[in-house]
Amino acid sequence: MTTRDLSDIIKSYDVRGVWGESLTLEVVRAIGAAFATVVAIPDGKPTVVIGHDMRESGAPIVEGLSAGLADRGVDSIVIGLCSTDGLYHASGALDLPGAMVTASHNPAQYNGIKLCRSRARAVSQDTGLAEIRTLAAGYVAEGIPVVEQRGTVSKRDMLGEYATFLRSLVDVSGIRPLTVVVDAANAMAGYTVPAVLGTGAGLAALPLTIVPLYFDLDGTFPNHEANPLQPENLRDLQAAVREHGADIGLAFDGDADRCFVVDERGDLVTPSTITAIVGVREAEREKAAGRTPTVIYNLISSRAVPEMLTAAGATAVRSRVGHSFIKAEMAELNAVFGGEHSGHYYFRDFFFADSGMVAALHVLAALGGHDRPLSDLLAPFHPYVASGEINSTVASIPKAVARVRATFVEPGVEADDLDGLTVAHWDSEPRWWFNVRPSNTEPLLRLNAEAADPAVLADIRDRVLAVIRTED
Repeated sequence: MTTRDLSDIIKSYDVRGVWGESLTLEVVRAIGAAFATVVAIPDGKPTVVIGHDMRESGAPIVEGLSAGLADRGVDSIVIGLCSTDGLYHASGALDLPGAMVTASHNPAQYNGIKLCRSRARAVSQDTGLAEIRTLAAGYVAEGIPVVEQRGTVSKRDMLGEYATFLRSLVDVSGIRPLTVVVDAANAMAGYTVPAVLGTGAGLAALPLTIVPLYFDLDGTFPNHEANPLQPENLRDLQAAVREHGADIGLAFDGDADRCFVVDERGDLVTPSTITAIVGVREAEREKAAGRTPTVIYNLISSRAVPEMLTAAGATAVRSRVGHSFIKAEMAELNAVFGGEHSGHYYFRDFFFADSGMVAALHVLAALGGHDRPLSDLLAPFHPYVASGEINSTVASIPKAVARVRATFVEPGVEADDLDGLTVAHWDSEPRWWFNVRPSNTEPLLRLNAEAADPAVLADIRDRVLAVIRTED
């Protein structure tokens, strides 16, 4: 019999699969046992904190994980419903490894598991996930070696502690009154927003009027997918902001670790702009404490990000795309903040982990500290025009990248291979740059381009796409 290697569901950063098909109770129990063996026991932390999102399969997966951990003698603390950053908070506050049962923005039939070491340190392909995959596959094939003294399972509600901790990171109690539309997409923001921005966890009221969209928890996503990266999933939020004359709109993904912002006109605020304004705020706070701030940004962020950060006195460090790279660099450099184009924002004071809610608090604090509308406040933070990510299906990614390199890398143009190919003509007119990166899972080449004005952007975008899509 051929042993399944589980590479179809245990990927580079997490576990993800269709519940009842590729992701079964037997597999989940094996993953729990492998996590105990690879992480919890060697790290000297024989207790794991576990949470889950609103999907119906969450509770049985938690039971399966707990059983697998118990088989290897490891205890579980189950905190129940939570966002992914709520699980990170629990891991950090309790100094324990953690497992978050979620499939984030994936459709309803999916579920998965995000694993971390104590204090929310990531477990990825290079930091234990590959070993967990191999060991779990062996457990599925041969059985889990059960210890004599099995672990125990207890429960703990940490929503109030999570809300209190986040409010301690960003004070919005003294801002001007704001009307805020929040689209929770029937996902975990419907649970966390009332606790953090409202009084649901017993905290004092903030000067915020929350207009809720789809706060009822429903893992079938009856209104729209919990994926704010797709423009169609923002339309209800944009319309509601305009209808209510709101100051700002917030959209969260399925596990509420990513946050997207629309301004008072209903226009999307790019994650690069959020990275810039939050990065500047964190840099100013760091300088006020007498420290030299370092901020991480990924290489497809707007050029405005390092420019604004440098002007604010921060050291801006360019990173590869991907949370494992940003988290590693943040920890190595003790960076106060890191931002990604995907809507993930990382905070040193939040265990170097990402939290869409902390980013939202920063934006609310910035907006509420001025009497200007959000579009005016953010205008200086996005002086350039960007293409957004454009995907092209190609027969050969190496050949397509080689064509781009041969066409655009010439004297007077900078190029590097930090993550894909980045080509820049930024120090003289016309000002433009672009990056082409391969998908990890599909025969796609991803283009991101930016320029100082729309005509230049259109020209460089179309020229690069023509080269990518012209096969040898």
